[in-house]
Amino acid sequence: MEPVKAGGNGRVSRPLLARLFNPDVETLSPAYFGMVMATGIVSLAASQIGLRGVAWLLFGVAGVTYLILWGLTLLRIKRHPRRVFLDLIDHLRGAGFFTITAATGILGSECVVLANWVGMGIVLWWAALVLWLVLTYSIFTAFTVKTQKPTLDRGISGAWLLGVVATQAIAVLASLLAVHMAPPQRIALDFISLSMWLWGGMLYIWLMALIFYRYTFFPFSPSDLTPPYWINMGAMAISTLAGALLIKNAQEAGFLHSIAPFLKGFTIFYWASGTWWIPMLLILGFWRHIYMRFPLTYDPLYWGAVFPLGMYAVATQRMAEALELDFLHLLTSGFALIAMAAWLLTFGALIYRLVRNPG
Repeated sequence: MEPVKAGGNGRVSRPLLARLFNPDVETLSPAYFGMVMATGIVSLAASQIGLRGVAWLLFGVAGVTYLILWGLTLLRIKRHPRRVFLDLIDHLRGAGFFTITAATGILGSECVVLANWVGMGIVLWWAALVLWLVLTYSIFTAFTVKTQKPTLDRGISGAWLLGVVATQAIAVLASLLAVHMAPPQRIALDFISLSMWLWGGMLYIWLMALIFYRYTFFPFSPSDLTPPYWINMGAMAISTLAGALLIKNAQEAGFLHSIAPFLKGFTIFYWASGTWWIPMLLILGFWRHIYMRFPLTYDPLYWGAVFPLGMYAVATQRMAEALELDFLHLLTSGFALIAMAAWLLTFGALIYRLVRNPG
C-alpha cells in the first residue's frame, strides 16, 4: 500500500485522491451487489421488530450502495469488457452476477414496504425481470456450451443458488406490488409470482442435489467452504417469504385460493429445509475457522452470509403471520438482531479495508 501523504495545509496527496476517484475496477467481484441484498433485507428485518429509524438508515445505505456499485460495474464494463465476459462464463464467478438481479428486487421491496413508493417498485421490478432474463439465459447457456469445463468439485459452489434467490426476489416483489393493483394487473402479477416461485423451487432442487453430492463425495478443504454456502439456507428463506406472500394474496385471488393447501405445504417445506441448514452451516463454520484455523478476513462474499440471516428473520415473520403461527415470533426477533450484528461486523470490516487500501 502506498503511503498517504499530506501537505502543510492537511490536504490529502494527489495519488490517494486519484485512487479514490479513479478506482481500479478490473478485479471488482461480480457478487458485490450482495452488500445491497444484505443491507436491504436487514433493513426490513429491523422494521418488523419496530426499529424504524435503523430500517430507514439501512434503506438509505442500500440505495446509495446500489448506485455506487452500478457506477463501478459500468466503469468496469467500459474499461475491461473481456474480463467481465470471462467472469460471466466462469463457473465459480459467473453466478455472482445474479446478485445484481436480487439486489434490484430487494431494493424494490424496500421501496414498497418501507416508503410505499409503488411507482419506484414497479420500475425496479421491470429492471429485475430484464436482468433476470439476460443473466439466466446468458450464464446457463455459457456453462452448457463451453468446451472446457471444470470438474464438479471445482466448478460448483453455494453461489450457484444465487440464481434461486434472484428468481424468488422477483416473485416477492411481484406479490408486494399485486396488492396495490387493479384486478387485471393484480391477477397477472400473482400468476407471475407463482410461476417464479415454482421455478425457483425447482432450480433449488436441481442445484442442491449437485451441491450436496459435492459436499459428501469429494475432498473438502477449509478454503472450499466459502461464505456463499450460507445461500443454501438463504435460498430457502426467500422461497419461504415468496410463499407466505402468495398465501396472503390468495384471499383476493381465486386461482391462488384454489391451491392454498399446496401453497401452505410447500411454504412450510421451504422453511423447514432452510432451518435444517442453520446448525449444519454453524458446525461447518466452527470446523473451518476454529478447528482448521482458517483466517477470518474481509471478503465481499461475506455479504452472502449476512443476507440469509436477515432473510430468515423476515421470511419466518411473514410465514408466522400468514399461517397464524404466533410461537415463531420470538425466533424472528432473535434472528433480526443476529442479522443486524452480522451486518455491523461485515460493514466494519469493509470500512477497515477501505481505510487500509483506498480505491
